[in-house]
Amino acid sequence: MSVLKKLSYFLTVGLMAASFSGAVLAASEMSPDAIAERIKPVGQVYTAKDLEGIVGASAAPSAEAPSGPRDGETVYKGACFACHDTGAAGAPKRGDKAVWEPRIAQGFDTLKKHAIEGFTGKAGMMPPRGTCANCSDEEIENAIHYMIDKL
Repeated sequence: MSVLKKLSYFLTVGLMAASFSGAVLAASEMSPDAIAERIKPVGQVYTAKDLEGIVGASAAPSAEAPSGPRDGETVYKGACFACHDTGAAGAPKRGDKAVWEPRIAQGFDTLKKHAIEGFTGKAGMMPPRGTCANCSDEEIENAIHYMIDKL
């Protein structure tokens, strides 16, 4: 047998062996266990109910529930500051007396109505509840007072 024929024979046998081993490998990758391993979740989520009965775990929130409405500063720092510190969407900045005066002149009830229901005017817009969906009407009022009482 010539060298060229021997080389061709070994290449053919080698390629066939590689194909066969690849087919075996591919078949093993398609087994139910291999598939389950590839698609398993990378983490888990636990709810308070899941934690019931686990020693040291508590289903109760770590902080006490508020005893009443939040004060204006707390509401402001939690939601209002994003626009009223930067002037985003035309929001009057806290402490800017010249911008607040015409708004205040309309009366507190109007300020409250615009803050709760939302408002679009010439100078900008106020989304309903200022994006604080979990704020009560009283908390919105407290935030308004916090912004305008020291002008």
